[in-house]
Amino acid sequence: MNQQLRNDADLIIKEAINAVQPDAAVKRALEGKNFPGRVVLVAAGKAAWQMAKAASDCLGSRIEKGVVVTKYDHVMGPIANFECYEAGHPVPDENSFKGTQAAIDLVDDLKAEDTVLFLLSGGGSALFEKPLVTPGELQDITGQLLACGADIVEINTIRKRISQVKGGRFAQICAPAHVEAVILSDILGDPLDMIASGPACPDSSQNKDAWNIVNKYDLKLSDKAKDLLNIETPKALDNVTTQINGSVRELCAAAASVCTKLGYEPVMLTDQLCCQAKEAGSFLASVLKTHANDGKSVAFLAGGETVVKLTGKGKGGRNQELALAAAVGIDGMKNAAVFSVGSDGTDGPTDAAGGYVDGTTASELKELGISIDAVLQDNDAYHALGKVGGLIFTGPTGTNVNDVAVALLKF
Repeated sequence: MNQQLRNDADLIIKEAINAVQPDAAVKRALEGKNFPGRVVLVAAGKAAWQMAKAASDCLGSRIEKGVVVTKYDHVMGPIANFECYEAGHPVPDENSFKGTQAAIDLVDDLKAEDTVLFLLSGGGSALFEKPLVTPGELQDITGQLLACGADIVEINTIRKRISQVKGGRFAQICAPAHVEAVILSDILGDPLDMIASGPACPDSSQNKDAWNIVNKYDLKLSDKAKDLLNIETPKALDNVTTQINGSVRELCAAAASVCTKLGYEPVMLTDQLCCQAKEAGSFLASVLKTHANDGKSVAFLAGGETVVKLTGKGKGGRNQELALAAAVGIDGMKNAAVFSVGSDGTDGPTDAAGGYVDGTTASELKELGISIDAVLQDNDAYHALGKVGGLIFTGPTGTNVNDVAVALLKF
């Protein structure tokens, strides 16, 4: 392993994620706000605890009660007058349903002069859920969508129609109270109705869109689920104000700033990356090969969210798979590295945030008798990268604004 490149990668990751913590974003959103009636708080998503804590620090006892629903191991301590729930992601579980029911109960008796401070971040689609189908079918449908390589917009288009709280339905439950929504975006282009499946946003998708997805991926649904796809979601809401206070653009900009400090010329390739993870890794390796003889240190950045089509039964995530796929293309390049990381600190169903490779990775794996092609076919990047020190660990970060992949050339 090229330790200098790895050190640079670790510093870029650390400082970029620190720069997009939600604390300042929440406080900016609440600055100067006057809430005349009762104020209750509902926070959902991977950054829910951090956002709720920031709101509590800002408004104190002005918030009467709160409910926080976040991912396992993401609650960092108690918050006064708040109930905190840890729940399943990316597949919802019983704790998802319990936490969401607590939120529904919290807003049940509010009046028109009252306010629901709704803090939403990525991961909310699984964590904030009260299904209209059985929990078993909800988990099955979610699993089918993840396994077939559906993108996040397609997944959420289906989720909205089988949920009591998605697609604007939570805002309807809150009525006549006003919903003040503060959002960290984890979806490309920041479509409000798709972030966490839009619990407090009118739904722009149509029933026909959902049916197109069902047919595209040959999803297996019960008759009840099929009936729900024919019920239209809310198309207008008059009790919601929304602010987006964080996105992948900020993550990429922060990473670029760190690259500059380290002596790299940052080149922003895209903040709309949305292809298969293996394809993205191969592409970044090709970019590095194109510029291998330019004689200057460059960092090529790509933000967004790739997808993985499951063809095996291994362990890994999209960022690890992206990195491992890049290892083949940069094999033997002494001054090149590719890494990719999820800003929330978890990549797929693993405890790693992402993966790192450089020009030595492929040969190191070959010496161990490990075929990268076979590993990718089995979706087992976690174990392969773990054998050569290529896993990136950050722990839960308290934020969630998509992923950033960086390809480094150092001279």
